[in-house]
Amino acid sequence: MSKKPIILGIESSCDETAAAIVTENDQNQPVALSNIVSSQTNVHKEFGGVVPELAARSHLEKIDLITKKAIEDSGIKFGDIDAVASTAGPGLVVCLSVGLSFGKAFANSLHKPFIAINHLEGHALSPKLNSNLDYPYLLLLISGGHSQYLVVEGLNKYKRIGTTIDDALGEAFDKTAKLIGIEFPGGPQIEILAEKGNKERFDLPKPIFNRGGCNLSFAGLKTAILKISKEIKNEQDKFDIAASFQNTIEQIMYKKTNIAFDEYEKINNTKDNIFVIAGGVAANKNLREMFKTICNERGFKSIFPPIELCGDNAAMIGLVGLEKYKLGLLDELNFPAKPRWQLDEVASFLKGAGVKI
Repeated sequence: MSKKPIILGIESSCDETAAAIVTENDQNQPVALSNIVSSQTNVHKEFGGVVPELAARSHLEKIDLITKKAIEDSGIKFGDIDAVASTAGPGLVVCLSVGLSFGKAFANSLHKPFIAINHLEGHALSPKLNSNLDYPYLLLLISGGHSQYLVVEGLNKYKRIGTTIDDALGEAFDKTAKLIGIEFPGGPQIEILAEKGNKERFDLPKPIFNRGGCNLSFAGLKTAILKISKEIKNEQDKFDIAASFQNTIEQIMYKKTNIAFDEYEKINNTKDNIFVIAGGVAANKNLREMFKTICNERGFKSIFPPIELCGDNAAMIGLVGLEKYKLGLLDELNFPAKPRWQLDEVASFLKGAGVKI
């Protein structure tokens, strides 16, 4: 039996320092032998958000230890590693540079190939670690920095059909949490508070709800929350704002996903329609149930990564590295950090004032 490829994955695009060992089983399915993630929540909590310089310093302090832990937990030896895959973008450039430089140095020291990975492609392929995912499929990538619908036709083959023109969905959750007094990272807490609130109390705006195809906008919603937050008098007010916000997001995503399904069916006339929801916000249980409902209504199969693989992690980076290694798609050690690396490299950059949709 031939040796299965073993890939070391490194992730440092934002505020998680992560390393993982990924290989494949006898059925040629990818498996993570280890997946170590070190969060920096305590580092950034007092600032209410990620401070790039502090994040980069924390990466520098931890990346060697985290990588050694990933290798030890996997049960392999340093010499068993066939290639090193590091996130090269998108993300905070000072953070990307830490993992990218470490990965290059590690690969060079072992005389092994180096593979530069698009962080978003890691999210896009992450369900392969827990499902038999075949191309093509429709992807909704929802995280703290990205919100977009993409048609995934294969490795390195993406067509974006919708994106946010301002805030990402995860960013909207975090900013709403901050406005109503929830400590960073507050986004995941919105769902918990919403369970205690009246979702009908506040009539919040739904930007570009009836235009723009399946493009998204959340900045106006954040502004409305800012105004309402100034009138908070008790805990119930916070619960009601959270519930109204969660409900509004569900309505927006329900409608926009329906439009995305229409666009996908125009592009891919396949018998089995697959809808993958990935990224940090894919861990939101209410949104998961809503997406399952719409898939049942439209005849799509919904696929999510495991909760532990929704946020930033290195297993998904190692997974893409494994796929590329098997195809011989390797990179030189001078590959640069790409803070704005899009999956669909021909798609227009839609962000900022004056965007036409």
